Amino acid sequence: MSRLRVLLIGDVMGAPGRIMFQKHIDQLRTKHKIDAVIVNGENSDARGRGITPRIVKFFKHNGADVVTSGNHIWANKEIYSYLAENSDLLRPANYPSAAPGVGVTIFRCKEHQIAVINLIGRVFMKDLVDCPFRTAESILTYLKSKTNIIFVDMHAETSAEKIAMGFFLDGRVSGVVGTHTHVQTADERILPKGTAFITDLGMTGPYNSMIGMKKEPIIQHFITQMPTRFVVEESAPVIMTGVWIEVDTSTGMAVAIERIKVIDEEIHLESNEQ
Repeated sequence: MSRLRVLLIGDVMGAPGRIMFQKHIDQLRTKHKIDAVIVNGENSDARGRGITPRIVKFFKHNGADVVTSGNHIWANKEIYSYLAENSDLLRPANYPSAAPGVGVTIFRCKEHQIAVINLIGRVFMKDLVDCPFRTAESILTYLKSKTNIIFVDMHAETSAEKIAMGFFLDGRVSGVVGTHTHVQTADERILPKGTAFITDLGMTGPYNSMIGMKKEPIIQHFITQMPTRFVVEESAPVIMTGVWIEVDTSTGMAVAIERIKVIDEEIHLESNEQ
């Protein structure tokens, strides 16, 4: 039986997250015998909101095959033309078709084709988007003749919506992973029909923070309800979380899923901002 292992990394937060990714991705690939890497990069610019073409190239240079995103994909206008011209960075597929970019891509790994779908939820999300469930259904029709190895990044606020997508696609895709909340959940499992699932991958960024941001201004916001500026935390330790999923290439179904969590107490955070 031929198998592939795919590593999926949670939202990368700012420069600290990028440094962490660069420092540890090779050893993770070696330790877990990883064949391909998918990373959510929508928070990877200096502000922790958005991504730039330069950062996409950084991820690709450091071993990522596909970069997914979410509601912050439009934060940097310079990314619009990159999205229009490239398919290695995804925006959620259920944004209007007139928006630049694509929400699904296929890349080659060894002799196999791997598809990646990026979706965004609608519950408690501000953007007006199409139904992610109907969008997924339509994309699966498109992929049916192309590959049975399919991974879905479901970028959503609520656990319920992400879990619903997992069961909706169970037996039809290799894995469904949640992103957006930046807190890794402990519910990784293979669903009854063979799809690997986790409610949220977590994040790659400063550990002693509020989902990657400095905690003091956010705490004050909760206390006073006054507007405040969120700033990326820059102190160590830094955490990197996600899962690897092993797939039977003949069926496209998952045979294993395992959480990964790396904490670096000594990471050097000085870098030029991007």
